Amino acid sequence: MVQSPFLILGLAGGIGSGKSAVAAVLAEMGFVVSDSDAGARAVLELPEVAAELVAALGPGVLDPQGRPDRRAIADAVFADATKRKALEAIVHPRLHEQRAGLIEHARSSGAAGVVIDAPLLFEAGVDAQCDAVLYVDAPRDLRLQRVQEARGWSEDELDRREAAQWPLDQKRRRSHAVVVNNGDLDALRRQVARALAALGTKSG
Repeated sequence: MVQSPFLILGLAGGIGSGKSAVAAVLAEMGFVVSDSDAGARAVLELPEVAAELVAALGPGVLDPQGRPDRRAIADAVFADATKRKALEAIVHPRLHEQRAGLIEHARSSGAAGVVIDAPLLFEAGVDAQCDAVLYVDAPRDLRLQRVQEARGWSEDELDRREAAQWPLDQKRRRSHAVVVNNGDLDALRRQVARALAALGTKSG
């Protein structure tokens, strides 16, 4: 359990660096996890969002049942920055509302804090809500291996997705501590504990 004032931590890092694994370690330490990917999926399932998606991105982003097709949405927005901004305008305000409710609940329930696992933490300005940001680092070849195995992505797909985000060195400079996620779970736990200590918290 983390013995410290309530802390809001953001996670940044490259795709496949293992931010979710770091979030899980922080959950073991008493943090509540705000998973923006899961939140975004929930937003896309809201009945009123389908019409907004069609207006912004075209009818091809719905499947034959009229539900959002996440792959088609991804193909549309990663090929067109204007469409990406339109999608963000639909999703991000709702995510912000979800996150605010989760933070308030976590604070009132006595949690150690909230960890925000958001792929676009800096790009969407979510870092402004954080007391500190942890940068999760891992070698590119390991990150590529992870997304190939977990998501079936090619190297070109990884490059395409990362090109739509801030450069990694910029994210790292804006972060307050670094966790290197290239070993086993115990090593990762030690890294996270050291990072929390560097931020002035106590773990134990």
